[in-house]
Amino acid sequence: MLISTKGRYALRVMIDLAEHQSEGFIPLKLIADRQGISEKYLESIIKLLVKAKLLNGLRGKGGGYRLTKTPDQYTVGEILRLTEESLAPVACIEQGPESCPRMAECRTLSVWQGLDRVINDYLDQITVADLTQGYDPGNNYVI
Repeated sequence: MLISTKGRYALRVMIDLAEHQSEGFIPLKLIADRQGISEKYLESIIKLLVKAKLLNGLRGKGGGYRLTKTPDQYTVGEILRLTEESLAPVACIEQGPESCPRMAECRTLSVWQGLDRVINDYLDQITVADLTQGYDPGNNYVI
């Protein structure tokens, strides 16, 4: 699993909008400038976020983008699953183990399924609100 710039930039956009949500609709140009991301590339990312109803967009004077929910209602997992083709650690998990002809004798399938669960559980516990407050993943171990 390798997270693309699309996924990383989508997270940055969501954090930016969360940190400036009191300002109302934020113009795309302003987000692009603050984040150092090409406005053209950012348009394609924003389009995905709007289509998934994570953001609202408003055209014209005073327009821009804003979050549809509070920052604590968005998870990193939700955003990355939207922007990435897959978060699966191996292809057979991505396609579903049923499609693998070696499933019955695969000695490693349970390892990949477990890793997939760990990845998704981890990413689903981190919210955009956490990231605006300097989330420290090293301090959330449970014994």
